[in-house]
Amino acid sequence: MYVYMGHMRWQDIIPYEAWFWEKNKINLVKDLVTKIEPQHKTISTASGAHYQYDQLIIATGSSPKTLNIEGINLDGVTGLHAIQDLAYLESRSKQLKKAVIVGGGLIGVELAEMLHSRKIAVTHLVRENGFASSVLSKEESGIVNQHIEHHGIDLRLDTEIIKIQDNGQGSVASVTTTTGEDIECQLVGMAIGVKPKLTWLGGSGIEVNIGVLTDVFLKTNVPDIFAIGDCAELRNPDAGRKAVEPIWYTGRMMGETVAKTICGIETKYQPGIWFNSAKFFDIEYQSYGDINPILSGNQSIFFWKHKIASKSIRINYTLNGVIGFSALGIRLRQNVCHQWIHDKIMIEEVLAQFELAVFDAEFSKKYADKIRNAYFEQTGKLILKKANGRYDQVYRFLKKAKSTYT
Repeated sequence: MYVYMGHMRWQDIIPYEAWFWEKNKINLVKDLVTKIEPQHKTISTASGAHYQYDQLIIATGSSPKTLNIEGINLDGVTGLHAIQDLAYLESRSKQLKKAVIVGGGLIGVELAEMLHSRKIAVTHLVRENGFASSVLSKEESGIVNQHIEHHGIDLRLDTEIIKIQDNGQGSVASVTTTTGEDIECQLVGMAIGVKPKLTWLGGSGIEVNIGVLTDVFLKTNVPDIFAIGDCAELRNPDAGRKAVEPIWYTGRMMGETVAKTICGIETKYQPGIWFNSAKFFDIEYQSYGDINPILSGNQSIFFWKHKIASKSIRINYTLNGVIGFSALGIRLRQNVCHQWIHDKIMIEEVLAQFELAVFDAEFSKKYADKIRNAYFEQTGKLILKKANGRYDQVYRFLKKAKSTYT
């Protein structure tokens, strides 16, 4: 998105310089793999070439999800997944006046911001009743909804696309929605998620489900074949983690894990405590640990929202300690939040030293006291901040509290 918006150049997003491959003794082959024959330890490509392997790592990534609707293959329907999508978007932008984006996730927001930066009118369709409702609470989603609309995006909630109209020349003319409306546009941005790229594995004997199935060492059911990144699916993921996680840092960690194993140090994949970050236009978002907005068991939520600014903090916790953090518009340190979750620190202790986690820019307004006051208003427990590793005063509980602190 930053190349399209003029903040970076095309050459800035090339993963490695041209000399990198030869210097590191990597034979980079640009071809399409068509067949794997594990019994012979060979792979075949579309050009007719054959390669022998000792160990094989499948890292084919994912492909954008699509919809089975009329007009989905028209010129003007695109995603934002590969560099080719960026080139396609660039080639059409001079003629664009209106665009429709489908999908309530990060890629959809990025597409909206990109097009908006070129003064292209954007209508954004989200089938749920709130943006990113699978990870954001109703209140957080409301903040993001309002912020997106504030930037001039025509956000339509509870609305799905059912048809893409042809202009008579094989290109997009408009879309029809579940509300019965026809929205004029010249481009439809599909941003409804991704799926592991697996179709070419048929007949290889490698077990697949949603992705390529692996054990904790990222080994498939076939000896000497591994899978990493977006295409990998763990048979038994760690608690709090999903079987398929198409995010950049898990791909990096998987690569490091398999590298150790094939070099003789068999290593388990251990992603640790969940984290993610994103931007909704200029609202920064971070999440750590279990931040499910729907509570289960003995879980509770503490939520603070700024009265005016697009800022909020949500802490999921139990009687045994904090389990997750969700932050909008306030930067939280990953290592501090992870340590609190790992050590099962009580929420009162966390709030007493909340300044340790905040790393907003210098001279930014501080909100820790307001957050502590909100906790007092919601629970009746007065939390006094720590200074120099000691409490300014001892805790005072104005109501009977189920806590280990006195």
